[in-house]
Amino acid sequence: MKDSTFITRVVLKNYKSIAACDVRLGPLTFLVGRNGSGKSNFLDALRFVADALNLSLDHALRARGGIDDIRHRLSGQPYLNIRLEFTLTNSANGYYAFSIESRSRGRHVVQTEECRIQKGQDNTPEAYFRVDNGKITDTSVKVAPAAVNNRLYLVNASGLPEFRPVYDAFSRMGFYNLNPDIIRDLQDPDPGDMLMQDGSNLNSVFKQLSSDVKKNIEEYLAVIVPGVHKVHARKYGPKETLQFRQHIAEDKDSLIFYANNMSDGTLRALGILVALFQGGHALHKRVPLVGIEEPEIALHPGAVGALLDALRGAAHRTQVIITTHSPDLLEDKHLDVESILAAEADDGNTVIAPVDDVSKSVVRDRLFTIGELLRSNQLQPDPAALSAAKEKQLSLLDFDKSKSAKARSKGKHE
Repeated sequence: MKDSTFITRVVLKNYKSIAACDVRLGPLTFLVGRNGSGKSNFLDALRFVADALNLSLDHALRARGGIDDIRHRLSGQPYLNIRLEFTLTNSANGYYAFSIESRSRGRHVVQTEECRIQKGQDNTPEAYFRVDNGKITDTSVKVAPAAVNNRLYLVNASGLPEFRPVYDAFSRMGFYNLNPDIIRDLQDPDPGDMLMQDGSNLNSVFKQLSSDVKKNIEEYLAVIVPGVHKVHARKYGPKETLQFRQHIAEDKDSLIFYANNMSDGTLRALGILVALFQGGHALHKRVPLVGIEEPEIALHPGAVGALLDALRGAAHRTQVIITTHSPDLLEDKHLDVESILAAEADDGNTVIAPVDDVSKSVVRDRLFTIGELLRSNQLQPDPAALSAAKEKQLSLLDFDKSKSAKARSKGKHE
């Protein structure tokens, strides 16, 4: 599989139910675990970054109930920390990290924010910045935009060519929990080229896809939903809807159905496929990471193999993260066990790590499939990986306190 990996490593501290997490990602990653294990919180941490950059940090916090509802309360610490290591399309790699502090009366402060981009294959120079409590303390650029302590500085830095690719990549990550009822309704035309989280602009996004991408989606859909072989976006007065052509048994001609007559499974399947292949081959429309929650919902168990093929096909061009607790989706004996992360709830705390060595061994020896292990509740996070993650938290996320303290002290006297 071509390595389409954008985010190579995720380090979280005190985000919702996740006290500490340090995992590596590949082109296609499955996050497995029972309902309530905290899988969705992992994806939401990534979506939080996209929301904070696309809208504002304040909006992203308020949409989740405020800083005190987001940070992990059991830790007793006022900070939530996120560090994302990445690789850009020009093969330049780097990291983006920030620490947000909770203050009294629901206020927040970006205590520290850092971004560093190594030199890429196209010989672009190294670029970096560090902001402590609203003060720029280190940067590679000669003239840097101003910073404030309650917003993410990367938004301001996106006006600089050095940091624009990082901003674009993180802000164009897509996360999906598709709603068939919303897809079924008539939709307003939308000029945007990126699918919304619930699928509320599916018609408009599908209409903009190139003919070869549409054909690819229709081919996958025909396998997932036998009989459906053609999809069109149609005008309906000032609104839009989807039109499906479907072969019915003993009928030579295909029949036309509109979205309001289609099943939840069909609409979700189409939404998932559009999410995976949106943007087509245009680099400026690329969605570097797609996260989908439980894509197997409302699908017939016999269709999940075709869904897995679609996930693999999409992962050649965009990074894909899937949350699931479906053994059927993971039955393929050729599925790489290294693509699996296991989530488990432990006294209100979510732990996420690669699966343990015993599980890896039995899968590689073809004694069991990943799905069979999941069905028997034998896919567990590796205890050794969890211990290592906790030990690394101090160096990875607790930024240089002396430098931060100096910056805060300087800010008070100015």
